[in-house]
Amino acid sequence: MIWVDSIDSEKYIVAKYYLSSLKSLKDASWNLAVGQSVGNPNVRLERETDQLFEDHSCVILNNNNMNDTSGIVYIGFPVANIDFVGDGVSQLLCFLMGGQLDIDTITECHLLDLVIPDHVIKQYFKGPKFGIDKVRDFTKVYDKPLLGGIVKPKTGVSPNTLLDMVKEMVDGGVNFIKEDEIMSNPNVCPLDERVPLISEYMRDKNVVYCFCINSDPAHILNRVKFIYENGGNGVHINFWSGMGVYKSVRELDLPLFVHFQKSGDKILTNKKHAFHIDWKVICYLAGLMGVDFIHAGMWGGYSDYSEEDMKSIVDVLHKNNVIPALSCGMHPGLVSAVTKRFGNDYLANCGGSLHGHPMGTVAGAKAMRQAIDGNYGPEYYEAIDKWGLVD
Repeated sequence: MIWVDSIDSEKYIVAKYYLSSLKSLKDASWNLAVGQSVGNPNVRLERETDQLFEDHSCVILNNNNMNDTSGIVYIGFPVANIDFVGDGVSQLLCFLMGGQLDIDTITECHLLDLVIPDHVIKQYFKGPKFGIDKVRDFTKVYDKPLLGGIVKPKTGVSPNTLLDMVKEMVDGGVNFIKEDEIMSNPNVCPLDERVPLISEYMRDKNVVYCFCINSDPAHILNRVKFIYENGGNGVHINFWSGMGVYKSVRELDLPLFVHFQKSGDKILTNKKHAFHIDWKVICYLAGLMGVDFIHAGMWGGYSDYSEEDMKSIVDVLHKNNVIPALSCGMHPGLVSAVTKRFGNDYLANCGGSLHGHPMGTVAGAKAMRQAIDGNYGPEYYEAIDKWGLVD
């Protein structure tokens, strides 16, 4: 029997879903629970013993609306079914959002929340190497947002041109620099040339520099080690390199800042899709896996989350000791409004508003620095003239 009123919270990972079915929630829940654990939802097999069901079947937490065709359900996934050392987050996501999406009677499936037992978290997840407080200690920035700069143009520049750009951002007062997710390892600016060059310049700076290393599994950990061996202090990885990669990088336990880049995530997280994972669940998993920064989204920019959604995302990240990077339209005229709504513990990450400042990149960085510090100068006012001021 897989219908229960309560469960042992140490034995199950509990997932909260919104399901919609052509039949009923009871039917959809059964299809999900059986199909994502022991077997075919509609065919019982000789080897499916009572003990096997007891030990390995998902369980459905009873509620009062199982005859409805849509609503909230809670499914418990047995911890015993996953090897967190080897299978990791990749296999966990296969459990959570897998075969039920192929069943024609399930018309919507939204993974809304996830609770992993404390003993699993303590044993198998390291969490951020640095996190909020240690990032602040490294950058020497306290009680105000961090300032981030993004390399633009995204790609096509030589290593020496990149170095010039980095120097300008540092001169303007940034605390963090990331290469754009388009960069990775192009012939015009390969990692083996730019990593030693940039790392040598950054060696005595209290600035995080995250090299983009997007790649397939056979290469990505070697790239992490290469950056460490050549004096780098950070890596930037887009989620298309694999959701479990952040855990693998963190388990190397190297003194590197890890930045999770989200561009493209709406394939998984768009609330308009019939099948999706809530972005907060991804943020929760990212924190467990050990990222220090995550491109959390943006309020007031061209990628514009609602204030309520942005607040809930920031709260999840703060609880997991991760710095939200707010990006996609950040500019000096937004800093005060964003800080008022979401507090100081975020990274104001800018590309266009730094390099597109009428007075150049150094001025663009200074304008953001002035907006954060509240010490306004001509660079700030020039930026406000161009991009406006938000209350």
